[in-house]
Amino acid sequence: MCGIIGIVGTAPVAERLVDSLRRLEYRGYDSAGIAALEGGHIARRRAEGKLRNLEEVLRQSPLIGNIGIGHTRWATHGRPSVANAHPHATTEVAVVHNGIIENFRQLRDELLASGANFESETDTEVVAHLVTRELRAGLSPTDAVAAALPRLQGAFALAFLFDGDEDLLIGARKGSPLAIGYGKGEMYLGSDAIALAPFTDTIAYLDDGDWAVLRAKGIEIRDAANHRVERAVQKTTATAFLVEKGNFRHFMAKEMHEQPEVVAHTLAHYLDMANETVQLPELPFDLAKLERVSIAACGTAYYAGLIAKYWFERYARLSVEIDVASEFRYREAPLPADGLAIVISQSGETADTLASLRYAGQEKQHLLAVVNVPTSTIAREAHAVLPTLAGPEIGVASTKAFTCQLATLAALAVAAGRARGVISAEEERGLVHALVEVPRLMNRALDLGPEIEHLARSFAKTKDVLYLGRGTSFPLAMEGALKLKEISYIHAEGYAAGELKHGPIALIDENMPVVVIAPHDAVFEKTMSNMQEVAARGGRIILITDETGAKHAALETEATLVMPDMNPFITPLVYAIPIQLLAYHTAVVMGTDVDQPRNLAKSVTVE
Repeated sequence: MCGIIGIVGTAPVAERLVDSLRRLEYRGYDSAGIAALEGGHIARRRAEGKLRNLEEVLRQSPLIGNIGIGHTRWATHGRPSVANAHPHATTEVAVVHNGIIENFRQLRDELLASGANFESETDTEVVAHLVTRELRAGLSPTDAVAAALPRLQGAFALAFLFDGDEDLLIGARKGSPLAIGYGKGEMYLGSDAIALAPFTDTIAYLDDGDWAVLRAKGIEIRDAANHRVERAVQKTTATAFLVEKGNFRHFMAKEMHEQPEVVAHTLAHYLDMANETVQLPELPFDLAKLERVSIAACGTAYYAGLIAKYWFERYARLSVEIDVASEFRYREAPLPADGLAIVISQSGETADTLASLRYAGQEKQHLLAVVNVPTSTIAREAHAVLPTLAGPEIGVASTKAFTCQLATLAALAVAAGRARGVISAEEERGLVHALVEVPRLMNRALDLGPEIEHLARSFAKTKDVLYLGRGTSFPLAMEGALKLKEISYIHAEGYAAGELKHGPIALIDENMPVVVIAPHDAVFEKTMSNMQEVAARGGRIILITDETGAKHAALETEATLVMPDMNPFITPLVYAIPIQLLAYHTAVVMGTDVDQPRNLAKSVTVE
């Protein structure tokens, strides 16, 4: 989950390293650091906490050098501290690392026995000492790295800086992503294209097991078998400009308000709006011949997949199995030949989701990726890609990426229903017409902001919250609970409303807010019965419904958030707005760090 950057330059690199780390801070912000060669020798600057702390260290003690590496950390091994911050170094080599070295304990014991002196609690430091031992045995830097890499077990992206060599960086990847950037008399490496965008639009992605030797005038790439290889060089569309918050207080607020626009862009990519039909890109499999779909994803993307399960089964009569990716990859589920596996990821680098994709490939599945980064590892390894056009999402808590995933999956479900003869041309037009209405309805939902902001003042005083829903509102209830937990740190749980009496009802008293997501759909009356059960026990009900539902609720609530009437097919996309706003305004009232909540990172590239 950490972010790494390296530059073999012709001018001082410290400021540019920090600029790239700012772009990578979504990957982690527990600590940050850079290393460069000053007078040919390794010098480091590190700081605990957000990147601004490192910037202050550099203001007080500048770092000069034309070659360097940098790192922003999400802590795995060892608490956030200066000692545990990267780069880790010996007198011979400095290293930054994204991933986990699974056999670090064995390596650490071995290195301690041979006289190594460890200064941190991290797994990364063993890599520095391992390479140092090879250097002290007389190997060159490239041979030392070549000898050390096979000793490492786990997933990693690594960048090495060597004392005394101002024209050499070495990068390596196994599991975690790493990109190489080509400049004019300079070379770069980084966790992704966004980090390299200020320097170059010409990049190559290392394949799994690759390692690369970078010098100012070129690059040599070797594969896991140590054979020289070439990797495709491509142009990237990643913007060289940092995304700004504009007039919004937080990136999350900006990204919530961007949803009508980005969802419109995503729908325009998949719909023929004039003829009200779905027009997907050509797929390397026949939707009509599928017997089962397997979906794997993590976090918010998993809830998007759960909603898609309802859509595929209702509108395409297509059986769907869905798993949290971290379970799917180890469950060894039997998958029917020629089935379809869909993986969903904002970053396209999520470690468990990528592993699930690879498992499904071994099981002879068609592989379809729904991702927001079309150059990501998941996108490159899938047989087909349906991009979500959310644009860069900076806030750690996903908002616009989630609704763009839903828009993409809704279009796919309609296409599957048409291909399988489940829905008629007229029914397809009705569903597409409903999707076309989504951006307008999202704008209406955003108008609830002031009302939700007022509600959040009392919401912020609670310790526990229940979210309830039926049908597609059930996964949305879990997503609402996740949002509240992520950014306000209030304990919350999402339940199927029908499960209330099977346990959760024991929690309800006069202090317990219960958020009920209940559009006026086929299960509205059933949800109202569950609301009555809450009311009978004094629970504080916050009802999110539409104009028709508000008229038929006939129940006293603490607050009723009234949405416009709409086709039940699209309610997950539109009702996502108020649950996002409720979490956001509650977090603002509580004074938490909305965009960078504690212990989290945007891109989860480790198990």
